[in-house]
Amino acid sequence: MMTDASAVRPVSDVGQDDIILPFSVEPLDVRGRVVRLGSSLDIVLSQHGYPEPVARLLGEAAVLTVLLGSALKFDGRFQLQTRTDGVVDMLVVDFEAPDKLRGLARFDAARLDALQASGGQNSAQLLGRGHLALTIDQGPDMSRYQGVVALEGQGLEEAGHQYFRQSEQIPTVVRLAIAESITSGGKNWRAGGLLVQFLPDSPERRRIPEISPGDAPGGAAPESTFIEDDAWSEAKALAGTVEDHELVDPTLSSERLLYRLFHERGVKVFEPQSVRHQCRCSQARVESMLRNFTRDERRDMVGDNGRIGVTCEFCSVHRDFDPADFDPPDAGAN
Repeated sequence: MMTDASAVRPVSDVGQDDIILPFSVEPLDVRGRVVRLGSSLDIVLSQHGYPEPVARLLGEAAVLTVLLGSALKFDGRFQLQTRTDGVVDMLVVDFEAPDKLRGLARFDAARLDALQASGGQNSAQLLGRGHLALTIDQGPDMSRYQGVVALEGQGLEEAGHQYFRQSEQIPTVVRLAIAESITSGGKNWRAGGLLVQFLPDSPERRRIPEISPGDAPGGAAPESTFIEDDAWSEAKALAGTVEDHELVDPTLSSERLLYRLFHERGVKVFEPQSVRHQCRCSQARVESMLRNFTRDERRDMVGDNGRIGVTCEFCSVHRDFDPADFDPPDAGAN
């Protein structure tokens, strides 16, 4: 799950936001990506003025979506969506290849206040129980692929691990971090993520422990002992040393971060891919959507100003439409 990148580039000491940096550690048969989000994420979160716990959760979801969606080798859309019984009952993040990001969260303000009053607000507590769906949409002429992970009290980072264990069956480490930084320009959100995958040529070396069905008799011994590949054990241990502050430090370049983690084995970095916030909505798209409603349904949408108003849930842009553009007066009417 790595984008095609053939040209090795010089190491940079300059921290850079809104990029996806592919890398490989060939002696360990490891490939992966580092994601740094700055203004692209800050726009997503600031458009709605989310409370801090909700903003942090949506930020984690955005980083996870970019880490996974940037593997697409075609023009398509990768979507992360949660539906749960938690305080934040829905998250939706779209990554449209190669670089467009948008997202939204829906939450219960009263339940959030109660949760914070009780001292809880981590991502697992905010999500509750339900499911996480990861969808690859290759366009109208292609079938969709969807992987579903049950959310049973775990956070998004662990859900990402669970997705790769169940759906992809690729040994994978996922790390997510988010922070609110204070600068002369005010408060800004930034986030970082690391994805490391073990991709040797031999399928046997890529084996992962079998998921227990949970119905074995009490005291029953496993049929076989799983022995993890030494290279992956080492790569996992090295990746596990990364700290949250390193993933969001604006002064630490992605290249230097990777050097800290894997310099003993030698890490190669490739051309980065930029990320930007851009919503998929437009005047033409919304107009087309409104034409799918009946005349009576559109009449019910007309506001006090005599126009049909539509506000995008993702980017909060409001657009007005003249009902006559859809339903012109009957011929001969006064």
